[in-house]
Amino acid sequence: MAGIALVGIQWGDEGKGKITDLLCEKVDVVVRYQGGNNAGHTVVVGEERYALHLLPTGILYEHCTPVIGPGVVVNPRVLIEEMDALSERGLSTERLRLSGNAHLIMPYHLELDMVTERRLGKNRLGTTKRGIGPAYADKAARIGLRAQDLLDPKIFSEKLEIALKEKNLLLTRVYGRLPLEHQDIVEEYLAYGTRLAPHIVDTNSLVQGALDSGRSVLFEGAQATMLDLDHGTYPFVTSSNPIAGGACAGAGVGPRDITRIIGISKAYCTRVGSGPFPSEADPADGEILVEAGGEYGTTTGRKRRCGWFDAVAARYACRLNTLTELVITKLDVLSAFEKIKVCVAYEFEGDRYEDFPPNQTIFNKCRPVYEEFAGWSEDITGARDLDDLPKEARAFLEGIEAMVSTTISHASVGPEREQILKVHEAGA
Repeated sequence: MAGIALVGIQWGDEGKGKITDLLCEKVDVVVRYQGGNNAGHTVVVGEERYALHLLPTGILYEHCTPVIGPGVVVNPRVLIEEMDALSERGLSTERLRLSGNAHLIMPYHLELDMVTERRLGKNRLGTTKRGIGPAYADKAARIGLRAQDLLDPKIFSEKLEIALKEKNLLLTRVYGRLPLEHQDIVEEYLAYGTRLAPHIVDTNSLVQGALDSGRSVLFEGAQATMLDLDHGTYPFVTSSNPIAGGACAGAGVGPRDITRIIGISKAYCTRVGSGPFPSEADPADGEILVEAGGEYGTTTGRKRRCGWFDAVAARYACRLNTLTELVITKLDVLSAFEKIKVCVAYEFEGDRYEDFPPNQTIFNKCRPVYEEFAGWSEDITGARDLDDLPKEARAFLEGIEAMVSTTISHASVGPEREQILKVHEAGA
């Protein structure tokens, strides 16, 4: 039995897709356990580049069973479009399995996401407006519709009628929008149900069966630790739990089923949307990171905010996820700098914080305390062994490893799948 959880330890966009892709060569099942189409993985296989939003990375491998777990919220239109796009490129999606317990993103969720953000004005959260938050809110309020409801037209219509009464009141009387038509949604979504019916199964039994039979299962998270609903920079977070513990609830397995937990971190930091970002770089350095790192969102195309590696947040994330190892991505991007900063502590009103602050006021207003590392100012994209790296790059990795008290197993030096090198044995 081998359960592997893969989690981002920053604000997302750490390059999880590439590492998932590499792991997929050796795993039998890949489970996406939370989030929706507000996230994305870019995966490069040979000359082909794939941008995946809902589909697990295992969809690219014939030997893998890709699973969308019950913790995911699914826009069926987007899922079908993504499936069709892969089919047009010659890839089969017949192996996809979708949990009947996964909640559906409905048209009113999209409407509410858009008008709520607009109404918040300068206090907006910076959502992707994909309806993710409202869908999770309905799930918690127990008025959500699930994938299995698509298989029973009568149940779907009745549940939708109950939900739509409340949503239309909100849309028309509070936000001044037009009401949504019950029958239009029924016809649209039942058509999606016909298409997705062969894929909707009890994924809990499927995944547990794979583990019990000794097959390997990869639990693939979206977003990252600092966007976790309970443990991230609330309220500037996502609406689910991307941390390793979230894999248990979001996939339907027990904690003992996951024996390896891999954290992914860039060699610097990025975040998209609003929210505090203590190590955000000045505009000049930030723009260098944007261009050198190609820092534009896979799903939204939005330019990412860029900053230096935050060791305080990373320590917190490593501890929270109980990582067995850490992978550093985009090390090559730092070749653009003669001096490299690392945030080693926060400062607020004369106090120094080397652990994550106990409240949001401190985190929102703290100043970063930096330690500088010498840059290497040379192209390292051809490095395939630790000894191929300049001594300054090795010193940077050693410094990060010591700061976060977690073994760095690998470092990525470019977007291609072969542009990665081993640093240490996991757990060494």
